[in-house]
Amino acid sequence: MGALVIDIRYALHSDAAAIAEVHERSWSEAYAGILPAVALRQMIARHGPAHWVEVIGRRRNVLVLEIGGLIVGYSTFGLARQRSHARTAEIYELYLLPEYQGIGGGRLLFEETCRTLKERGFTRLLVRALTENARALEFYERRGGRVRSMAQTLFGDRRMPVAVFSFRL
Repeated sequence: MGALVIDIRYALHSDAAAIAEVHERSWSEAYAGILPAVALRQMIARHGPAHWVEVIGRRRNVLVLEIGGLIVGYSTFGLARQRSHARTAEIYELYLLPEYQGIGGGRLLFEETCRTLKERGFTRLLVRALTENARALEFYERRGGRVRSMAQTLFGDRRMPVAVFSFRL
């Protein structure tokens, strides 16, 4: 019996189609009934393989979670959009294929993203989650995040409340 290999690494251009697949499937499952259907379809359409080739090419701020050679999750990160401190980073996205959620892969990807940010000299981390996404809120609370503030984001013509979590790295 062979060992199941779990790896977290920087994304390569050749990973773009797999990351687009994770994005499409995870967003379709996570936001159905939360985001307006048209806005959700438009957001997914804008994040196809070409988008990911561009994102990967701009910077080394995309990690992928690979299980048994299959990309099942990704995170994107960088400088915080809402900086109150010079060394504040943000995880912009952290998603897994629905069938790989709840088995510890998200935790591993979150921890590795935090470790990467800490190595880069960041001391604080922000993560945003829609308040209607109970699973995401619970995930970040279990990681030790505290709601620092509330914000809003626009999807289609609908304003959605967002919880901004804060972490020390």
